[in-house]
Amino acid sequence: MTNPLPPKLKSLPASLPTEGAVRIELSEGIPIFRASSAVQNRIEELLEKQQDALLSAEEEQELDSYEEIDDYLSFVNRTIRNLSLTQI
Repeated sequence: MTNPLPPKLKSLPASLPTEGAVRIELSEGIPIFRASSAVQNRIEELLEKQQDALLSAEEEQELDSYEEIDDYLSFVNRTIRNLSLTQI
């Protein structure tokens, strides 16, 4: 089993809080990393705005950065889950 390289983040959104951006939940004893409610709310705001009107270049970049962070958290969660499965 080869470990794929983690995705590279180009930047973090300026609106990303420096504290409390990620929360940890337990799922079957395995820690799962998720975006905080505040971050999720900001993403929803951007997606709603995107449906009604064009986003500014800054907002488009912000939304893209959040998507990259989501990909990164998914990678971390998959890696942790896969490691825990090999420990059984």
